[in-house]
This record gives sequence, C-alpha cells and structure tokens, in this order.
Amino acid sequence: MTHLTVAEREEADARRNVAVLTLAGALGGSAPSINIALGGLAGSYLLGADKTLATLPVSFFIVGGALGAWPAATLMGRIGRRAGFVAGSTAGIIGAIIAGFAILADSFVVFCGGLVIAGLANAFIQQYRFAAADSGSPALRARAISWVMASGIAAAFIGPQLMILTRDWFDPIPFVGSFFGMAFVAFLGMLVLFFLTGSARLPPPAGSSDGGRSTLEIVRQPRFLIALVCAIVSYALMSLLMTAAPLAIVGCGFGQETVAMGIQWHIVAMFGPSFFTGALIARFGKTIVISAGLLLIALSAVVALSGLEVANFWGALVLLGLGWNFGFVGATALLTETYRPAERSRVQGLNDTILFSFVALASFSSGSLYATVGWETINMVVFPIVALCAAALIALPALERRYAA
Repeated sequence: MTHLTVAEREEADARRNVAVLTLAGALGGSAPSINIALGGLAGSYLLGADKTLATLPVSFFIVGGALGAWPAATLMGRIGRRAGFVAGSTAGIIGAIIAGFAILADSFVVFCGGLVIAGLANAFIQQYRFAAADSGSPALRARAISWVMASGIAAAFIGPQLMILTRDWFDPIPFVGSFFGMAFVAFLGMLVLFFLTGSARLPPPAGSSDGGRSTLEIVRQPRFLIALVCAIVSYALMSLLMTAAPLAIVGCGFGQETVAMGIQWHIVAMFGPSFFTGALIARFGKTIVISAGLLLIALSAVVALSGLEVANFWGALVLLGLGWNFGFVGATALLTETYRPAERSRVQGLNDTILFSFVALASFSSGSLYATVGWETINMVVFPIVALCAAALIALPALERRYAA
C-alpha cells in the first residue's frame, strides 16, 4: 500500500479541486453569457420605445459583481471556500428566478434587481480562479488558473443553447424561459461544489487571514498596479464592446439567433485558449502573453470598423474573446506574485472590487455610447487605451528597479 506524504496529498487535493471547480465553472459560468446576451435585449423589450437604458440591466449585473467581490473574498476567508461558493450559487438561483418573474410582470426595475443578485453570484464564480491557484504548488498555479478558466468553453455552449431551447417556453413573452433555465443550471453547479475537499472545504485556521503587509504597501508595488491595470483594460474593453454588440447586430437587421451564435463563439474564444494559456505563460512569460492579448483586442476593433456584416461582428467578437483571455489570465497570474498567503483574501477582494467597478462603468456606458455616438466610435476608443496599457507593461522593469531602490 502506497502512503502519500503530506505534500503529495495536498497536491492531489489541489488537482481534484481544479477538476471540481472546472465543472462547477462550466455550469455556473453559463449564467454570465445569458445575462449579457439577453440583459440588453430584455431591457429593450421592457423599456418599450426609449432604448437609451437598454443595457442598464447588464450594467447592474456587473455592478453586482463589483459590490460582491470584497464580501465574497472576506466571507470565504472566514467560513471556507466551499461554503462560500455554495452561498454564491444560491444567490445565482434566486437572481435568475427574480429576473424571470420580472419579465412576466413587465417590470424593468425588478429585472435590474434580479441581475444585481445574479452579479453577486458571479463575484463568487470569479473567485474560482484564485481558489485553484492558491490550493496548488507554484508550478501548478498558472495551469490551474487556465484550466478553471477553460470551463468557460463548456459554458459558451451551455448558455446560448439554453437560450435557444427555452426561448419559447412562455411564448409570446420572450426571455423568461432562459432565466428559469439558468436557475436550474446554477442549482446543478451548486451540487458539484460539495465535492471540493482539503483546504477548499474547511475554514482557514484561526488567524490565517490576518497579518501581512499593509494594504497600502501591497498596492504601491508596480507589479500589483500594472497587473490590476492590465486586468481592467482587458475586461472593461471586452465588456464595453460585448455589451454593445447585440444591440449593433440587431440594429443592422440581424435576428436573435445571430446574436446568440455571435456571443457563443465569442465566449468560446474567451475560454478556449485556457487549455494552453498556462503553458504559454510558462514558456514566454506573463507580460508577453498580456501584450498579445492587448494586440488581439486592438485587432478586434479593426475588424469591427471594417464593415457591418455578420462576418465583421462575429470576427470582432472572436478576436475580442481571444484578447480577453490572454490579457486577463496573464494579469491574474501576475497578480498572484504580489501577495503572501496571509494577505490573499484581502488582496483578491480588493483587486476584484476595483476591477469590476471599472467593468461595470464600461458596461453602463455602452448603451448610452451606442445610442449617442454609435458602434464605430465605441471601437475607436479601444486604440488609445490599449496603447497606454502596453506602455505600462514596457515600463514595468524600470518601475520595479526604482521601487526596489
């Protein structure tokens, strides 16, 4: 009989947890695709003639994620990640049910409220990547993040296909079935989370979440600041363009099926590279991978500006997804180098609170920008922002030398 050492058992637990989180992410991660793809369309349906605030529900979904980031990290620092993730899944179920009933009741305000709660649940789902990274060895870290992020490849099919299968359940009232179906899928994801084990199952030892450096000292690190900025740029630009894309597609005369398929392949592109992003980071380094992501986001804007055919929309969304993956996974891996074990809940919560606040702002601005300046101008915004972020990456070594001195 083979006896494993403590280190070997911990590594085995870490790999098991990565598998569990990957499956849970595939199920729970299908919710954002539904909320983003249908949030603006359902908002437009509920508002009637004035479409200016059509994307506001999507913004509220992202605001919920921003508001929930710090509480999610703090809660799991006290009660353990498994219990925290189950609580997050419960919020997702409740939010989806409220959103479905709000459409039946023709209430735009209540619909926005349901998406806020769904956004709170997404704050917990966003912590899956940190749970995977923190439970394994340094050698496993980047690959663990990538594999959990890769769960989105399944979510990319589950979400849009669920939209298509359930769209006529409450005919002639659209969208309701999709949100009720989302609640059921979130319930399945919650069941999977009960299989988490080891450090992800139990609350941390007393005092393990305390101590470490001050928050100001951590935030002053150039590596922390640039990891955060790159994550914000990658995610906020993706949110800005992806939120506006369904409105632009429908505005050009294409149907909901075109929107659903475009978002599906966008999400495939977002998460598909995660099968090898970790290996790319190990070979080329985090800053190179992040830089590649920024370049792909810029290329997506070039394709979007080249025409208004289905191929332009889908091509831009695919490139946008690829850019987000490299930029966001690379920035997350870079962030894990900036904190110690005793600081992780505090730093992860702070990072996601700031990150999703900017993402919410981008999403909130998307509908108004689309209504006032149009799809082309939104894409033009990409170029100066990407250029500034790329300059920050180039300056990182010099900034770190200056900081160390």
